[in-house]
Amino acid sequence: MGKQTTAEYLVRCLENEGVEYVFGLPGEENLHVLEALRHSPIEFVTVRHEQGAAFMADAYGRLTGKAGVCLSTLGPGATNLITGVADANLDGAPLVAITGQVGTDRMHIESHQYLDLVAMFAPVTKWNAQIVRPSNTSEIVRRAFKVAQSEKPGAVHIDLPENIAAMEVDGLPLQIDEREKSYASFGAIGAAAEIISKAENPLILAGNGTIRAQASMALTNFATRMNIPVVNTFMGKGCVPYTHPLALWTMGVQQRDRLNCAFEQADLVICVGYDLIEYSPKKWNPNGMIPIVHVGAMPAEIDRSYIPKAEVVGDISDSLNEIVRRADRVGQPTPKFVELRGDLRADYEKYANDTAFPLKPQKLIYDLRQVLAPDDIVIADVGANKMWMARHYHCDRPNTCIISNGFAAMGIAIPGAIAAKMVHPERKVVAATGDGGFMMNCQELETALRTETPFVVLIFNDEGYGLIEWKQIVQFGKPAFVKFGNPDFVKLAESMGLKGYRVTSAEDLVPVLENALVQDVPAVIDCPVDYTENLNWSERARDLKCIL
Repeated sequence: MGKQTTAEYLVRCLENEGVEYVFGLPGEENLHVLEALRHSPIEFVTVRHEQGAAFMADAYGRLTGKAGVCLSTLGPGATNLITGVADANLDGAPLVAITGQVGTDRMHIESHQYLDLVAMFAPVTKWNAQIVRPSNTSEIVRRAFKVAQSEKPGAVHIDLPENIAAMEVDGLPLQIDEREKSYASFGAIGAAAEIISKAENPLILAGNGTIRAQASMALTNFATRMNIPVVNTFMGKGCVPYTHPLALWTMGVQQRDRLNCAFEQADLVICVGYDLIEYSPKKWNPNGMIPIVHVGAMPAEIDRSYIPKAEVVGDISDSLNEIVRRADRVGQPTPKFVELRGDLRADYEKYANDTAFPLKPQKLIYDLRQVLAPDDIVIADVGANKMWMARHYHCDRPNTCIISNGFAAMGIAIPGAIAAKMVHPERKVVAATGDGGFMMNCQELETALRTETPFVVLIFNDEGYGLIEWKQIVQFGKPAFVKFGNPDFVKLAESMGLKGYRVTSAEDLVPVLENALVQDVPAVIDCPVDYTENLNWSERARDLKCIL
C-alpha cells in the first residue's frame, strides 16, 4: 500500500476488524479521522452528545459480541464519553473509544483543552494507549479489539494526537487471529458432577456470562436434564426461557424477596456465567455457608461469600454438557421451589386486568410483555423503572432486555435503542425509561429520526427521581430534592418530527403501544405511573417470612 495518513491507516484497521458503525461527534482534533471515514464503507453516526455515542457503542457490543466504536474530540468531548465507556467496562460490553488529542508538540505545556486522556481513561478501561508512532497503529488497533472482545469483555481507549493523525505512513492492518476455545479440566468437571449429584435442593444462578458465551441452549438442557430450578440476574434475562417450568425468573433487588428465601433453602448453588458485580453474593449467601459450584469462562473472583467447592473454568456450553454426562442425578425440584414458581406467576398475572390509573408499574410492564414478541428488544433505563423491569419483564430469549447494572448509568435507554435497531432492524425495539432518564439523552431522538431507526420510547412518568424518593422514604421517612417539572412530552416529540402519545387510562396502553410500534418514525409514549407501589413492595419485603 502507498503512503497514507495515520488517520487513514487507523480507519483501514477498523475496516479490517469488521467495524460497521462509528458513533461520535466531529471536532477539530479528529478532522483527519473524519476525512478518512468519509471515504470508508464504515458508517459514521453523528450524535448530539458524546455520552450518547458511548452508550450506542456499549449497546452494540452487548448485542453483537463485537466491539462497538465511539469517537470524540479531545477535552470536553473525551470527558463526555467517560460515563458510557465506564458502563461498558463494568457491564462486560466490548467497546473501543477513540479520542482526538492535541499535537505532541504542545503536551508539555498548559494547552487549550489538553488533558492526559490516557491517565483519565485508565480506571474505566481494560487497556488504553496513545498512538505516538504512526507505524504502531495496526498493532495498537489489533490489540485494542482483542482485549475488548476477550473474556471478560470491556472497554479500551485509543488516543490519537492531531499531528500524528496527519503524518504519512506505510503499513497494512494485521491479520486477525482466531480465538480458540479453552476447555475445563476433567478433574474439575468430575468434582462438580459429584457435588451436584449429591445435592438435594440445588439452585442455578445464571448471569450475563452465559449470554456472552452463547450458552443459553446448553444451560436450558443442563437444567432440564438435572431437574434444577434456575434463577437469573438482571443481566442474565432470557438465558433460560421464562416459560420453562424450572425458571424462577429474576433476582437482584437490594431488599430481600421470595427468591432470597429460595436461596436460604438451597443446599447448593450452581453459578453459571455469573459475575459478582451483577448481584453481590453477600445478598444471597451472607454468611458464606451455601456450597457453590462455579461454572464460567474465567476463574471465580475472591469474596468471602463466594468460595466455590468446585471451579469449572472453560467454555461454558462444553462444561455444562460434560457435567451432565458425568452427574448421577435423577432428583426432582423440591416441592417448595415448585410452589414458589406458582406464587411468582400468580403475582405476575394478577395485574393483567388491573384498571387503576395512573398505572401500577406491574400493569405497565405486563402489558408491554404481551405486546412484544419473544425476539423484540427492550432497553431499560436506570431508576425505579429499572427495578420493576428487572423483576417483572420476563424474557424468552437472551439479549432481549438490556439492563445497565454493573455501572447503572441513567440515560442509556434512548441511545441504546438506536444501536439495537441498527443491529436488528427487523425487530421492534422499546426504550423503557423514567422521565428523569428520558431528559438526560432525549436529544438523541433527533439522531434516531435522521438515521431512520424507529423505535418506541415508553416513559414511566412520575415527575421525579422515583428510585431515590423510594430509598429516602424507606431510610428517613420523607423525600427531599427529588421532584421536578417536565415538558409536554407529546408536544416535544411532535416538535422533533416524531409521533407523540399520552396514556389516559389503563385500557389505553395496549392499543397505544400497538399503534406506536408500527410507525416509521420514533414514537414517544407518556405514561403516568403510580410509584406508591414501591413502598408497598418494600413493606411486603420487610415483613417477609421465609416459610418455603
